[in-house]
Amino acid sequence: MNKKIDELKDQYYEDKDISDCELAEIEDRLEDLEEYIDLKHMQLVVDLLETNISYFLPHHGVFRPDSKITTLRVVFNASSKATSGLSLNDILYKGEILQQDLFSILLRFRQHTFVFTTDTSKMFRQILINPDHRDLQMILWKDSADGPVKTYKLNTVTYGTTCAPYLATRTIQRLARDEGENYPLAAAVTIRDIYMDDILTGSSDFQEFQLLQLELVGLFKKAGMSLHKWCSNAPEIYINFNT
Repeated sequence: MNKKIDELKDQYYEDKDISDCELAEIEDRLEDLEEYIDLKHMQLVVDLLETNISYFLPHHGVFRPDSKITTLRVVFNASSKATSGLSLNDILYKGEILQQDLFSILLRFRQHTFVFTTDTSKMFRQILINPDHRDLQMILWKDSADGPVKTYKLNTVTYGTTCAPYLATRTIQRLARDEGENYPLAAAVTIRDIYMDDILTGSSDFQEFQLLQLELVGLFKKAGMSLHKWCSNAPEIYINFNT
């Protein structure tokens, strides 16, 4: 048992030395991780030695000055090799492709008279993962430049892991099937007209078009998710959305 603890400690400090270098690049400017804490998307690890197996995700900031929503976002590297020589992505199952191909989605999109696109806000981060698996999503962070380095673990599906697209798509499709009776139009679109976290759909009947938007908002709200970045060739849809 003591040998196992020592091995864990050695791996922790080796990974910590690597991550500290990357941490210094973003500690003054990355506020996104503070939001992770506020929204309970990650939690503080009080005793590292309570974990049987762990993996530390290196992370860095990506600056996008042209973005209207997030100019700086955090990116996690699940392909970084650990002391074992393997990365987290090396041992994860990718999962099958559940979404339809983009070409088919775009062909259907062009058949409609009235169309809109919308995006699922923070889709991956709205989906919790099994608590037993969260030790494989540990990160190092500090609240301020002068503060101590703390260990956290991510509680939600993490962009950068090879299985993230499958887990997110599988969750959304299950939501559509579970709530399909209450939101039939939205459920069909959720199965058929979503690519990653973007919805591209519409209708040639304007009343159905408006109802579809309302159903999609209601359907995703059932899972605690929200839709944003609306874009449409029909201005009335924005009035509908604001109400």
